[in-house]
Parts: sequence; structure tokens; C-alpha cells
Amino acid sequence: MSSTPLLKTPLHALHVELGAKMVPFGGYDMPVQYREGILAEHRHTRTAAGLFDVSHMGQLRLVGADAAAALETLVPVDIVDLPVFKQRYALFTDESGGILDDLMVCRRPDDLFVVVNAGCKVQDTAHLKKHLSGRCEVIECPERALLALQGPQAVTALSRLAPGVEKMVFMDGGFFKIEGFEAFITRSGYTGEDGYEISIHERDAMAVARLLLDQPEVKPIGLGARDTLRLEAGLCLYGHDITTTTTPAEAALTWAIQKVRRSGGARAGGYPGYAVIDPQLPNTQSSPKPATRKRVGLVSNEKMPVREGAKLVDGAGNELGAVTSGTLGPTVGHLVAMGYVASSHAALGTEVFALVRDKRVPMTVAAMPFAPHRYFRG
Repeated sequence: MSSTPLLKTPLHALHVELGAKMVPFGGYDMPVQYREGILAEHRHTRTAAGLFDVSHMGQLRLVGADAAAALETLVPVDIVDLPVFKQRYALFTDESGGILDDLMVCRRPDDLFVVVNAGCKVQDTAHLKKHLSGRCEVIECPERALLALQGPQAVTALSRLAPGVEKMVFMDGGFFKIEGFEAFITRSGYTGEDGYEISIHERDAMAVARLLLDQPEVKPIGLGARDTLRLEAGLCLYGHDITTTTTPAEAALTWAIQKVRRSGGARAGGYPGYAVIDPQLPNTQSSPKPATRKRVGLVSNEKMPVREGAKLVDGAGNELGAVTSGTLGPTVGHLVAMGYVASSHAALGTEVFALVRDKRVPMTVAAMPFAPHRYFRG
């Protein structure tokens, strides 16, 4: 057990007031669920709007004319051509092609706004400062809170308080006022639903959260439902579905690597692990060396839970890989999981078995997302 006291977000007192069950997560004391429970919170987010406190995430600014080109030395993603007020998903990679973290990057008029995972933010910040500080300023923003408003009615609730947000489309960003409080808002999130992420000063966090919770569509949602929502959406959780032992191709994240950064592209390579990653990409101009395993979706009609760590085997009992996330999908009504299997068994429809307490649970390789994405693209 760590003796380090848990950190608290600016909304900690509000979570306690609302009856949240608090748990340690990423070094913070965070709400896993409120009084109605994970199932009700999941369904409310899918049908109305849920408010999540994600202030434990790391927020940074990269400032300087060379910031975009500098960041491209650490990620296999097109940052230089990113338009102002557009956001993009990115990956920090290491020399072996593994994933150090996944992150979001938004170009603003005066900086790049970067959001990294809570559990990785200390090392991510050190990584950025070590490699980029000679080319741009790396400014930490610990005074910023971050809220996520997710669900089909998020636009209705937020546009009452911040007119104009309804005009944004998926992955847009912009500066807005929420009833007078300054905010930077992106139309994004990690539930598969339409929604927004709202960066505000910590001193305004409580007031803004209460304003949002006063909207009839909005209820507070904890980390438990956030996990089931992102898993139904087929989205990776760092440290579980993606790690330093997984490459972007193995993780089925090659869509995040634009052509301009691939062999033959105008700015090909120049990031850690290029020699490993590029040969694994489809239609590569490098000598192809396909990934030998793949992240896949798995479904089952069995009732036995299949959790992270369960081994995956074929009909003859040969080990194929392991489950990295699993749950009973509240929206889809059956067991859903993600895991890694040998590429020979990654085709849709392939039958595999998860070993749970010495029992074989039959599972089928299935397309992701399990619940359709409902991002607003205009």
C-alpha cells in the first residue's frame, strides 16, 4: 500500500456532497459511482447527458513557433498541418515502437493544448520537457480543472449556458463563456457519445459544475460508468489495452497515423520507434513486417464475467493472447471485451475461448465499436 496521500480534484467536496463512493484512481480520490449506481449512470449518459470530473488528467500548453514540428519528434501523428481550433488523437511512442501514452492535442492561436492521462502525466510532462524545451515552452496547467459532459442531450444543456457550442462539430475547440466563466471547450470525449470536454480554472470548477448539474438533462457520472461506456465504444484505456508492450498496429490504432508521417509521406518518420512501427502499417513503403498479434473486440452470450487478464485460447487449448478489458455491456446487453490474439485468429467471426476459473467461456471476434459512435460531425 502506498503511504502517499491521495490528491483531490477541485470538485472533491461536491462528489462527497452528492453521495459518491470514492476510490483511489491515478493518485486521486475519485468518484466511482453515485447513489443510483453504475448501470443507471451508464444508461443516463447514453440517453441524456452525464457530467464527469476528469480534472485528474494532465493539461499542458506548448508555446512557440516551432511547437508543432517539435511535438512531431515524439508522436507519429500530423501536428504541423492541424488547423487552428482542431483537435487530434495522438500517441507518445518509444524506440521499441511501444506506446508510452495516448493524448489529445488541439491547436489554438497561441499554443498547442495537450491533455494526457492522469497516471502518466508526471512522466509525460518530463518527457516533453526533456525533448522539447529547447524548441518550445512546455507549460504545465495544474490550476485547470477538466469536466466532460457526454450524451445526446449534452448539446442542449451546454448551449443554454454557452451559446455557440452547438455550432461545433466533433474535434472542434473554442473559447467560450459559461454564464460568465471563461472556458476552453472541445467537442469530444471518451464515451462514444456526442459531448464536450470543458477546461476551466479550478476556482470556477464548482460553480460551473453546479450550473451544469442544474440542467434537467444532466446527472453526475462516476468512473465506473466511464469505463463501461468507453469499452462499449471500443476505446482503449492506457495501462490496460495499450502499453509500452503494444505497437500502434497491434493496438489497431493505425488510423491515428496520417499518410504524411508514413514512409513515402512528406514528413515520414522522425519519431521514436519509426523503424518498428512503419513496417507494420498497411500499404507501407517500408519492407512489410506485419504485426503478429492484434487488439480485437470479443463478444459472448455467456453470463460469466470475463475480466482483464483472462487467457484466450483456441479450440485445442493453444494460448492466443489475453483479455485487456471486459464487462457486461449495459447498452448492448451482453458480454463485451477487448484483448490481444495471434493475427491468425483476428478475423471477424473467429471463435476463441476465455479461461475463467478453469472454465472455457466461448467468445467470438467481433467488430468494434460494440455500441455505435454518435459523434456530431455536422
